[in-house]
Amino acid sequence: MKHVRIATQTYRDNSAKSINLPSLLIEHDGIVQVLEQLHEYQLKYHWKSRTWHSKLIQAVGLMLDYMEANQYNYTSAKDFFETFTKATYSGTINEEGLDPSGLYWIPKRTETANMLLTALNGFSDWMYEEYGVAQLNPWRTATSYEQRLNWMAQINKSHHSFLGHLDDVHEMAETAKQVRNVINLRKPYSAHGGTKAFPEDQIHNLLWEGFKKTRKNKYLDLIGRYNWRDIAITILMHGGGLRHSEVFHLWIQDVYADSEDPELAVVRIYHPSEGKAPRDFKNPTNGKYISDRGTYLLLKYGLLPRNKYSGNDKRFAGWKEPRLDNDEDKYMHVYWISKEWGYIFMHVWKMYMAQRLRESIPDAHPFAFVNHHPKYKGEMMPLRAQRESHEKAVEKIGLVVGKKYGTTPHGHRHAYGQRLKNAGIDDRINQVAMHHKSIESQKVYTEPTVADVTAKLNSATASLEDGFKLPMKTEIDAWFGEEKQLQRRYMTGRK
Repeated sequence: MKHVRIATQTYRDNSAKSINLPSLLIEHDGIVQVLEQLHEYQLKYHWKSRTWHSKLIQAVGLMLDYMEANQYNYTSAKDFFETFTKATYSGTINEEGLDPSGLYWIPKRTETANMLLTALNGFSDWMYEEYGVAQLNPWRTATSYEQRLNWMAQINKSHHSFLGHLDDVHEMAETAKQVRNVINLRKPYSAHGGTKAFPEDQIHNLLWEGFKKTRKNKYLDLIGRYNWRDIAITILMHGGGLRHSEVFHLWIQDVYADSEDPELAVVRIYHPSEGKAPRDFKNPTNGKYISDRGTYLLLKYGLLPRNKYSGNDKRFAGWKEPRLDNDEDKYMHVYWISKEWGYIFMHVWKMYMAQRLRESIPDAHPFAFVNHHPKYKGEMMPLRAQRESHEKAVEKIGLVVGKKYGTTPHGHRHAYGQRLKNAGIDDRINQVAMHHKSIESQKVYTEPTVADVTAKLNSATASLEDGFKLPMKTEIDAWFGEEKQLQRRYMTGRK
């Protein structure tokens, strides 16, 4: 069944609001149409993340490809899903490089395959409930071993859940008795990796050399000499611990001087739609000040919060629902890893505001970080444009760009987490500083690096070599002495 990914715009009532989602256009028996059941399922869960919808589309597309290539090789939905699962994990190419099906799939990582198969499980269950079609991956009675695994998994999940004490133990026991016919493979356990933090000894070089501007045969004054916008963005991530996408929800009004220390910047990142709006615009229909940012953007500028745009729109900026510091106004307070970063940011912010003023940036929206290109002047800055700018700055100072080197934008948040860990900050304080809803979430940022472990082991070895001895050293020496005597006796007997 031929198919292609498309962007859909659905109106469910007579209002002007639409639901914009990716979906699949299929051709079957010469008729081209949207895959209606899939689209209906997506509309039911339209509030799910962009990644959720993308994975679902990818999974259904792979299933349609496999179905087309193997339409005469299965007799039931269950059998089909079993062979499809095997092909997803292992690929379809044999050792000689051949694949009669024509798919030529290479093996997928266990984590990737599990996400795709889980997406299909959900879609299949919904189809079974709504249309009564056979389930691809039905439930069956678990073996005693599988029940024990399920039980332990649920206990572990309940233990780490904020409302875990409310879980029904009897219901958990019943749930543990059921498993899918085809069970996802367990991905290899590993640390999240300790080489993701941006190198601390290079951060000032990045800011003041990487983002420095040059013009051939032209003198640049202080305002024009630096890319102040990208320096400010980098400081918010490195010194303030923000995620890359969170920075782009900052409004100009969200930065101000500390009341007790005017040289120190106070920065707040408000919830994109529910955060408190500035009191400078009234609702034309009732004359009252607008309270939330979603309504403020719509009525004053005709815009949406940046996380409400589709993934293909350059205005889109993700929002991972972080822990907010204020429930009434709904904002995150940026906690500087040290006050110096707050002082530096205030200076950089003033330079950036002067740069915006010099370039006559139009007042088309309240977002702080904008495009400075003459063709797109004043438009919301795309995340991709900033990533490219960051990449050029990293390469300019002689570093290699890559996740494993910590030189992508997200490496700055890892550096923030590592500094919290190295300073011996309590886990609860770390959780608040990094705006995590779960205390477990920060482990990826504070795990010991390979360098940390190596340094600790080298330190321990040095201590031993400096005169400290293992308690059992005498016994070990005696054992080696006996072994040598036995070896000598054996060799003498052989001669």
